Amino acid sequence: MTDYAKLEKRLGYTFKNKQLIIEALTHKSDKKPYNNERLEFLGDAVLDLIVGEYLFNKFPKSNEGILSKIRASLVNESGFTLLARAIDLGSYIYLSPAEENNNGRNKPSLLSNAFEAVIGAVYLEAGLDTAKKIAIDLLEAAHPKIDLDTLSKDYKTALQELTQATHGVTPQYELLGSSGPDHKKEFEIAVRLNDKTIASARGKSKKEAQQKAAKIALEALKQ
Repeated sequence: MTDYAKLEKRLGYTFKNKQLIIEALTHKSDKKPYNNERLEFLGDAVLDLIVGEYLFNKFPKSNEGILSKIRASLVNESGFTLLARAIDLGSYIYLSPAEENNNGRNKPSLLSNAFEAVIGAVYLEAGLDTAKKIAIDLLEAAHPKIDLDTLSKDYKTALQELTQATHGVTPQYELLGSSGPDHKKEFEIAVRLNDKTIASARGKSKKEAQQKAAKIALEALKQ
């Protein structure tokens, strides 16, 4: 069984109701009578509020459009994946053997969803203030500078500059597939370096998916 005590230490919060943290860490592939999808739904809303309030207070002179753009750059799959990796969340998730073999612990969508579920679980048990402290501490540690210029930079360009300097090659982007109806299509893009996939991400456009994948690749290469 996964030892989530280390995860609680990383969060700075110990659950009184252990079933809550277990549920938050249970992926639907594990085929338990419960999974983390409901907590993910709740956590998504809680994080939206937490980050929205944080930005509202941090940038008192910024208008709604700027605040929305900054929030969108933080409250998304790649943003939550970054925070999930910071606490090594993937190591604690309950998965099916098939999902485990499919590198499920490193999938951005799975990590992002589990992070939302954990915050949802903290909110349910300890309330908004505790959930806020955990989320903001992680957010500020992951983003030393939070402003529009820093967060909206071109990750594809930054990745290309890094790989040319360290590997002498330019990364390639490959469309892995698309899903959903025409009006709500989602694209999955992989970043490849020397014929090896180093990151992948989904987005509402190919460009968005490429930027998300480039950001994940940058984070991985800098570790």
